[in-house]
Amino acid sequence: MRNFIYVFSFCAVLLSSCVEYHPYDTHIAGQTNVNAKNIALIEEQCMGKREVKFAVVSDSQRWYDELEDAVESINERDDIDFVLHTGDLTDWGLRSEFEIQRDILNSLNVPYVCLLGNHDCLGTGYKIFREVFGELNVSFTAGNVHFVCLNTNSLEFDATDAVPNFGFIRAEYSNLPAQSEKTVVAMHSYPYSDQFNNDVAPMFQEYLRKFPNLQFCVHGHGHRYRREDIFGDGVYYYECPNVGSDAYLVFTINDVGYEYKKVDL
Repeated sequence: MRNFIYVFSFCAVLLSSCVEYHPYDTHIAGQTNVNAKNIALIEEQCMGKREVKFAVVSDSQRWYDELEDAVESINERDDIDFVLHTGDLTDWGLRSEFEIQRDILNSLNVPYVCLLGNHDCLGTGYKIFREVFGELNVSFTAGNVHFVCLNTNSLEFDATDAVPNFGFIRAEYSNLPAQSEKTVVAMHSYPYSDQFNNDVAPMFQEYLRKFPNLQFCVHGHGHRYRREDIFGDGVYYYECPNVGSDAYLVFTINDVGYEYKKVDL
């Protein structure tokens, strides 16, 4: 029923104002620069923690009801520090899609950070993403864990753009905050997927392994739950299922190691 309401409202506005919902419309209504504001909250609230617990949702592009259900489930818990959305908030990169997804995620009781997905790049989507959420590559430190969030959607960018951005990655492991003892890398498209620049996949992994105590990588894009040692080097890549499958992931990182769980709604 909620999906019907969203679609009906979208179509009504589309018919009444072609300009407002033009595919290249970048005039944002509501909150902007979401990631930077939430990152500041995460770092403040997790300062000094030796254990962090975070949820991962992904690929919510057409599943508004299910994203609301995931938000409700996370809000019912009292143990989540923050949420990562690993991309594909939209189907077509439209401003209205970004705004609706942002507003649903704003209902979370904890801060969240969104990554860019390949669908989010369509049209002027990546420009809208920058306005609503912020830069395409970001990092933050929660407790003693450094999180590196990367744009890996190479197919959506031409050769003049560095995707993945090795300069950003190199700067990250060369200038880690003093409290960073462990690392998690998050992305949307994963090595050897259709969107990744697979010519540089082995080098990408070499760069990631330079981070101190790399715990694991987490990504979306494949729309299913999967745990895979892609390079056979002991670094596991965890694929978060799409929200439409009524599931999300929860990771706990502490001095013992890390644990993970798939949560079915």
